[in-house]
Amino acid sequence: MANDLAGVVLAAGAGTRLRPLTTVRPKPLCTVGGRPLLDWALGRVSAYAGKVAVNVHHHGDLMLAALADRDVHVSHERPAALGTAGALGLLREWVDGRPVLLSNSDAWYPPAGDQVVADLVAGWDGERPRLLCVPSPDRRDFDDLHYVGTALLPWWSVRDLSPEPAGLYEVSWSELHRQGRLDLHVSSAADLDAIDCGTPADYLRANMAATGGRPAVEPGAIVEGRVERSVVWAGERVGPDERLVDAVRGAGTTLYPFRDRPRGTRRGE
Repeated sequence: MANDLAGVVLAAGAGTRLRPLTTVRPKPLCTVGGRPLLDWALGRVSAYAGKVAVNVHHHGDLMLAALADRDVHVSHERPAALGTAGALGLLREWVDGRPVLLSNSDAWYPPAGDQVVADLVAGWDGERPRLLCVPSPDRRDFDDLHYVGTALLPWWSVRDLSPEPAGLYEVSWSELHRQGRLDLHVSSAADLDAIDCGTPADYLRANMAATGGRPAVEPGAIVEGRVERSVVWAGERVGPDERLVDAVRGAGTTLYPFRDRPRGTRRGE
C-alpha cells in the first residue's frame, strides 16, 4: 500500500506561539538538532508515500525557496492559510483518489518514532482514518489520548473537504470519533516523546532531546562564550563574557522559555 499513499506535509501555519522566532523564519524551517523541522516531516512521509505535497503560506517566499530543488508538489495557499482540512480540500485533485499519509511539520519525534510510523502504516486496514496518539493526562484530543501529528486518511474522508479555512478535528474527526469511526493508534513505544514545537519551551525541549542535551548551534553562529542546553541560530553571536543556559538565541532575540517570562529579552535590555 505504501507506494499508493499520497504524502502531505502541513507547513503553512503562521507559528504565532513561536514568535518572535517566526517573524523571520517560518516554523518548518526552524531547526531541531541542526535539521529543519520540514526535513524531519518529509523524512517521515517520503519513506512510505509515492508522491509528496507540501502546503505553504506563512513566509511563502522562504518556503518556496527551501522547496525549489525538492521532488515535491507545492500547494501555495493564498491569500489566506486554509487550515488542516482546507489544505486537503485544495489538494483534492492532486490526491486523486489515493489514501493520504498526513504529517504536521511542527511535530518532532525521537528515533523511536521511525518504528512507530512504520507500525502505523503497516497495521492500517485502509478503511478508517488512523491517527497516531499517545496517552496524555493534560492534552486530551480524544478521551485520554493526544494526537501527535501523523495520520492515515482513506480517500472517502478527504474527497468532500472544501478548500476553505477549516480544521480536520472540527469538520471531520470530532464527529467520526463520536461515531466510533476513527482508528486511534496508540504508540507501543513507551519512550515516544513526540513534541509539538509550537512554543519556545517545546522547541528548546525538542532540540535538547535531539542532541542529548548538547548545545544546538547552527553553522554560521559565532560562539565565543559558554553555551549550555541552548539553541543558537546562524548569524547570532554569543560573546566571550556570556554564559547562555536554557535559552534560544535567534531572530535577534534571546528567549529563556523555562523561566516565567512571557517574552524574549532583546540583547542589551
